[in-house]
Amino acid sequence: MEITWSIIQLDYALSEGEHSNVVNHSHWQCIAEDADGNQGRVYNSIEIPTNDLSSFTPYADITEAQAIQWTKDALGSDTVAEMEARAAEELQIVKNPTEGSGTPWSS
Repeated sequence: MEITWSIIQLDYALSEGEHSNVVNHSHWQCIAEDADGNQGRVYNSIEIPTNDLSSFTPYADITEAQAIQWTKDALGSDTVAEMEARAAEELQIVKNPTEGSGTPWSS
C-alpha cells in the first residue's frame, strides 16, 4: 500500500502586511492505494498559520511539496498519522464493501 498526499487548492489573502497572495488555507487529500489500483481517500482542509512570515515564499514559487509540508505541519504528526490510517481504512472498505447505495429502478 502506498500513501500519497496532494494539495487540491490553496486559499490566500490578497495582501498581508508587505506581502501579497499569502497562503492561509490548504485543501488537501490523503490517498492510500494498493497494487491493484484500489484507493481509499480522505479529504479536508486546514488553516495555514500566517503569524510568522519571516521565511515567506512568493505564491508563484510555492511547490506542491512545500504546500504539503505546511499542511502536515499545521495538522501535526499525530493527525497526519490518523489521516493516513483513515485512508487505509477507506481502502479496506473499497476492497471489502459492507454497504451499497443506488436506485433500483435505474439499474
